[in-house]
Amino acid sequence: MLIRLLALTTLLFTTPAALADWKLVGDASQISFVSVKKGTIAETHHFKALEGQIADSGTATLSIPLASVETNIPIRNERMQKLLFETTKYARASVNAKVDAAKLQAMQPGQTATLDAELQLSIHGSEHSEAAKLQVTGLKDNRLLVSTESPIVLNAADFKLLEGIEKLRQIAGLDTISPIVPVSAQLVFAKE
Repeated sequence: MLIRLLALTTLLFTTPAALADWKLVGDASQISFVSVKKGTIAETHHFKALEGQIADSGTATLSIPLASVETNIPIRNERMQKLLFETTKYARASVNAKVDAAKLQAMQPGQTATLDAELQLSIHGSEHSEAAKLQVTGLKDNRLLVSTESPIVLNAADFKLLEGIEKLRQIAGLDTISPIVPVSAQLVFAKE
């Protein structure tokens, strides 16, 4: 689940990098992910804290404090932090990408563009690349909205999270928890 959320976050930050000197507006941004248990029960989660920027070179970075995971159930938040993300060892997930900074810089309020991005995700000590299609919309007050056009589907196995998922499954007494996690992002960047 966390992997998907991180992948989605990475995709969103990759697109804004084209905006040169842009900073993520954390309280206006969100990365969410879906977990599926018992084969048919889907639940949506998100991270309460996000940090990121897009440099004038086109380098986009996103950092996700994993202890900020929010499932709307306190004990589940604690279990994800301890058993899945192992936040005492792996406090953050990151997403890096290169984007066309000139194209983002030229976005006008109300204008929308689609960008293809190759996201470099780092989660739980593992790195993996994911292709993402992002939608960028110019907002007023020198802001941009970067969102995933469709969810980014992450596989927990790519980030060595299967053992953590198994621990969560056992402690919750579930038959299954899917290792496939769709991640979506809506990120707002403001020009510094």
